[in-house]
Amino acid sequence: MKQPIALSGGGTDRGSRPSRVATDTDSCRQAISRRALYGGAIGLAICLSGCTSIGDYFHNGLKVGPNYGRPPAFVAEQWIDAADQRVRSETDDISQWWAVLNDPILNSLVQSTYQQNLTLREAGFRVLQARAQRGIAVGEFFPQTQVATGGYSRTGVSVNVANRVATPQRFFDRWEAGFGLAWELDFWGRFRRAIESADAELDASVENYDDVLVTLLGDVASEYVELRTRDRQIALARESLGVFQRVLTISEARFKADGTTKIPYDLGLANVGQTQALIAELEILRRESEIRLCILLGIPPQDLRQMLGEAPIPIPPSEVAVGIPADLLRRRPDVRKAEREAAAQSARIGIAESDFYPAISIVGTLGVASQNLSNLFASDSFFGQINPGFNWKILNYGRILNNVRAQDARFNELIARYQQTVLVAGGEVETELIKFLKTQERAKALADSADGWRDALKLVTVQYEAGRIDFVPVGYTQQNLLVQQNDAIKAQGDVVRALIGVYRALGGGWEIRLNPGEPGVAIAVPDGLPPAGLPEKLPAPPQGAPIP
Repeated sequence: MKQPIALSGGGTDRGSRPSRVATDTDSCRQAISRRALYGGAIGLAICLSGCTSIGDYFHNGLKVGPNYGRPPAFVAEQWIDAADQRVRSETDDISQWWAVLNDPILNSLVQSTYQQNLTLREAGFRVLQARAQRGIAVGEFFPQTQVATGGYSRTGVSVNVANRVATPQRFFDRWEAGFGLAWELDFWGRFRRAIESADAELDASVENYDDVLVTLLGDVASEYVELRTRDRQIALARESLGVFQRVLTISEARFKADGTTKIPYDLGLANVGQTQALIAELEILRRESEIRLCILLGIPPQDLRQMLGEAPIPIPPSEVAVGIPADLLRRRPDVRKAEREAAAQSARIGIAESDFYPAISIVGTLGVASQNLSNLFASDSFFGQINPGFNWKILNYGRILNNVRAQDARFNELIARYQQTVLVAGGEVETELIKFLKTQERAKALADSADGWRDALKLVTVQYEAGRIDFVPVGYTQQNLLVQQNDAIKAQGDVVRALIGVYRALGGGWEIRLNPGEPGVAIAVPDGLPPAGLPEKLPAPPQGAPIP
């Protein structure tokens, strides 16, 4: 491990200058002996103290520690519902999956959310932090300390001290300027492993950004469909309320006319009250969805009716192309993020192993010093020294070894997390896929049921108005119609949300940052709020090692 090295900030006294380099034979022999000693120490270090063999050291590009390879992942050969005709194994372009719903307002909301969402902005700045940290890691590969110094001092010496004669001048000046350098050489690959780790961390931060983006776009589309679903539910409930109130008016008139029974009037009043309560509940749910959509858009909560206008619930296609399960390894950002985090940790094992070996460094100082400023840059004012050496933690192998073990255990932990992420990703696709398939059947059944109850209500209402039947069949039909049509509209929205869930589970949509497209709808944004996009375009996601 690199040790902190104190550098000289300037010059030395004239008497402490280094002597000229010797040229006689004895000096040469001494220099050769020193080189042999350093070489022997290095060879001994490789052979005796580390975890990496000489062969692996050269195979790894003069770096200790393991070279990373993508860990295996467990994926199914095909989807559970692959035999369903609505599930296609082709791999379609799902980079803009929301376009399959053919809703211009939704397309515009997606663009606006990408430009303004604050959670996405947080993830973007985390990418910039990782990029800066990588720059720091690269800088550590070069001389770690480079210091330019300069200074002036005026000294006064007491005449009443011993050896006063050794300082002929009582008062004198000192001017100096110099440059110091300390460089721990990357002999064992410690700093190159750190760069590898920083590269992988940067990749992971980009994948995290994409993962946030995938989730964000799915949430926006889901909230938009929820909003349209609530609007449709409210409209149908109000339509039913009008029918119920007309029947209630008839019941009230008959009760006031003959006073024979109040039951039809009471039942009609109960159905009207139940419908009004349902409308109030739906209005609350709509407002909650509207507020969530505003937050996703990065704007204060507001009424979006004027901005969104009126539109039906988007109509989804009946089939979906999901590819094969192995596609998730390259498509889902959270899977790629987990793999990149494991890669970063693998490099940290090599960083920990480098502590087994001596840290070889060069420390040097160059400068000028003079009593008079006019002579500061004269040739006689020059001073300097160079000190190659090494620092070896020869009695710390227990701590170093356990640190290596800890880093290796962390690496295996992240491998398990990566494999778990792959399993979860496959499970999410399967869950959303069965929802999409079965909610289609459920929505059709509920729609047929609601149509039946609607037709039945028309018939019993006509018969009731003609006085041919009492109110009980009318009230019963009204109650069931209200429930069935509300469930039918909700199921229609569930089909769209399930399709959105499939695309989100497949990892589609993050590509929008590579080609943002046209700006979204005009939204009132507070003054001074900058766009949520990154200061600069992010790179394409890394491909990593080949999939085994």
